[in-house]
Amino acid sequence: MAGKGIGYTLSLLVLLVSVTFGVRIKDIATVEGYRQNFLVGYGLVVGLKGTGDGKAVFNTVLSIANLLKRFGVPVEPRRLTVKNVAAVMVTAKVPSYLEPGMSFDVEVSSIGDAKSLEGGTLILTPLRGPDGEIYALAQGQVIVGGYEARGRGARQVKNVPTVGRIPNGGILERSFPFRFNDKKEISILLDYPDFTTAKRVQDAINRAFGQRLAKAVSPSVVKVRVPEGRNLVDFIASVENIEISPDAVAKVVIDSRSGVVLFGGNVSIEPVAVAVGSLVVEIKERPEVSQPPPLSPGETKVVPRTEVKVKEEKKRIVELRGATVSELVNALNKLGATPREIIQVLQAIKAAGALHAKLEVL
Repeated sequence: MAGKGIGYTLSLLVLLVSVTFGVRIKDIATVEGYRQNFLVGYGLVVGLKGTGDGKAVFNTVLSIANLLKRFGVPVEPRRLTVKNVAAVMVTAKVPSYLEPGMSFDVEVSSIGDAKSLEGGTLILTPLRGPDGEIYALAQGQVIVGGYEARGRGARQVKNVPTVGRIPNGGILERSFPFRFNDKKEISILLDYPDFTTAKRVQDAINRAFGQRLAKAVSPSVVKVRVPEGRNLVDFIASVENIEISPDAVAKVVIDSRSGVVLFGGNVSIEPVAVAVGSLVVEIKERPEVSQPPPLSPGETKVVPRTEVKVKEEKKRIVELRGATVSELVNALNKLGATPREIIQVLQAIKAAGALHAKLEVL
């Protein structure tokens, strides 16, 4: 039997170097109220080519019967065949700044046993907000990015044919309860809460306008007073384009499953000695046949012969003094360390208290 070496190899090592640079406030934060609003509705997609819901999905049958009844065509639900119709949930994300009459995209997803929504048309569907009120209407041709083809003995599916999209298929009928132009104060919400970044945003805004307009009230919120007589849209545009240098936490992220190791460039390391070794265990099976002498009462048997070899490569101990992450990587590469060994070294350095960063293992 051929021998096998027991070891580990990981695939990727990534170094993220942190450089101080200016980014716009709009790239790291959003203005309160400038948000997405979620709408949802229940509707029917018609015109399918035999790929709709089956009779077992009784809510589809009842929906068709109720729809026809509203048009003055009463029918018995149990007499309906619905294979060309599918019950769907219609969802949408609508920005707060949209005004009544403006359109937006909607998503359509089957909730029955339909095979595909390809070629279907969503009939008029009201979309409701979390408060239960109707804010928009949706209707239109469903565009599907996948397909399903099947025969008696074969079936082929690409992507998800039971989920589709209707570009500009929704129309807003009423505005959301947010009065933008009447605000005397705006709140800037940081995407990644941080005390230092919040203070830098506050100081940058006050410095740009020459007065104390901004105040950081938490690591995620900076309140900004709108100057008297200033147009709100113009003021927010000016605030959004102010550049700051956001702060970042020193962190090392390790994905032990995929072998990805991410280093922040601001990670520092105290003086520490590092030794990296590689252990390979090789096991070989060499079965032998034991043959008894001629005319003897003995039996022919297969005798196992196992050969075990353990090989450990010798490595030098390297001392790192005040190393940055790049210096650590260079030193470990000179030692010939594998990504798994780098992970073990980082965990050991962190346990010794010499790694000044948060170590996160995924």
